[in-house]
Amino acid sequence: MAYRSFRFPTAAIVFTVAAIVVTAEQSHAANGAYAVDAADISDLGSCKIESWLSTATNTDFSAVANPSCVVNIVRPVELSVMTNRYRSDGDWSTSVAPKAKINLIPTGIGRFGVSALGGVTLDAQTGQNTAMFGEIPATYRLSEIMRINLNAGWLWDRTVDRHYLTYGVGFDWKLTDLFQYTIEMYGQAGASEIRSVVQPKFQTGIRYRPNEIFSIDVIYGHNITGENANWITVGTTFRFPVPETTHARSSHD
Repeated sequence: MAYRSFRFPTAAIVFTVAAIVVTAEQSHAANGAYAVDAADISDLGSCKIESWLSTATNTDFSAVANPSCVVNIVRPVELSVMTNRYRSDGDWSTSVAPKAKINLIPTGIGRFGVSALGGVTLDAQTGQNTAMFGEIPATYRLSEIMRINLNAGWLWDRTVDRHYLTYGVGFDWKLTDLFQYTIEMYGQAGASEIRSVVQPKFQTGIRYRPNEIFSIDVIYGHNITGENANWITVGTTFRFPVPETTHARSSHD
């Protein structure tokens, strides 16, 4: 499908726009408001701005903006900076998480595609490095409309100096040309006195994508940031594709 001719912003413009948008908590969140990442990355030269608002039954709240662009560093690399503004137990905090992701094996029907990513989380007020993380996302495409995403990684929570094994499994099903359904489970394993920190977390949602540029997600989740609460999330994605590029649209890009 050919994109309309479209002047896309440079990476600098995208990151400037994102810097003035309020934002949330999961430092290595992927696929917009979904937590389980896919192996795919966007096309070289394209950019997008993902943002979402989440509210919980325990009054916690988060607002997130995550701009990203794919640049050529020997090979295509997706660079992003997720700014986080969130309220937990009545206290407000802000963090910034730059991340880089590279595709190692392209995805395809009946075989696994693999990527690698890594990043850090910084406290926006103090500049302190609060976390470091790395992850291997793998995607197995069952067909043109169904895929399974598997994540395995590592998280170093530097605020308590603890290391965790991170994991995730998700299923995407493109119901129609406009709607996609996603369900996922994810979490982290390791030593913690707080049980909810290492309990599995769940999300499920519907994406509406009327065109190549814009999509909106409505997601319901439980315990998504480690608190024993239910969450409702509304997210949007604005894409700035390379003009005149022709390719099959990713089901979750």
